[in-house]
Amino acid sequence: MPIIRIDDAADPRIADYRNVPDPELLRRRGLFVAENRLVVRVLLGSARFRTLSVLVTDAAYAALGNELAPHAQTLPVYICAKSLMESICGYPLHRGCLALGMRPDPPSVSDLLTTLGLASDASERSGAMGPRHSNIVVLEGISNADNVGAVFRNARAFGVDGVVVGPGCCDPLYRKAIRVSIGAALEVPYASVGPPGFVTDLLTLKRAGFMLVALTPAADAVDLDSFAAGPRPERVALVVGNEGEGLSADALRASDVRVRIAMAPGVDSLNVSTATGIALHRLWDRKSE
Repeated sequence: MPIIRIDDAADPRIADYRNVPDPELLRRRGLFVAENRLVVRVLLGSARFRTLSVLVTDAAYAALGNELAPHAQTLPVYICAKSLMESICGYPLHRGCLALGMRPDPPSVSDLLTTLGLASDASERSGAMGPRHSNIVVLEGISNADNVGAVFRNARAFGVDGVVVGPGCCDPLYRKAIRVSIGAALEVPYASVGPPGFVTDLLTLKRAGFMLVALTPAADAVDLDSFAAGPRPERVALVVGNEGEGLSADALRASDVRVRIAMAPGVDSLNVSTATGIALHRLWDRKSE
């Protein structure tokens, strides 16, 4: 294992770690950061993402020994004191553990569905067997990293196949989003969609057999429990907007049904990640797990 002791914050070998507080700079360089031992373990075991290097304290290195062992011949492991690591990165680190990953280009919605075996042509080829059960989450305008991370964590907990990260959303590979997700952002496949193609991609989901279910606090929406208890397609795409403005008019028009979570009088909404977690729990088909 290439073990490299770092004694100087200006060491050029750890230059990329000095960019950790600047997510846009990392993104332009095709990198992302995994932070804390739990998340770094997920990255090291990922088949989707390549780990480029690890920066750890001695204690974190000892704790990650089993996960680092398979990478013994290829992965640079930089070890330094915790105080030096914080000087390098520019912010406090509680667990003394960072890793750099290579950022792939996120797939389109069509590519995501094909990878998952859920594309419309795959459904047609399945014939009499019918479409496979699937839940997907679609996000629009969720700019807060904590909320995006928590949605991915919820998605992982309730067996969601994939997430569509729509316009105005925080980058799921931003280090805080990954950390809040407890690594789920590295496990649950996702596609990214910009504003011009959002409605088109919603229609792509429909062609693949997904019912678009818009989550909204609107009083005239269908009660979530009633919807979950009734008959519904094997494929559901839960469409979620931000807490301030909710879903756009285009997203609501494209949706097949609008559902709401019943709440006590005088309460108009829930935190978006909390609401998404409740909805996914109601929609979760335990028979398919």
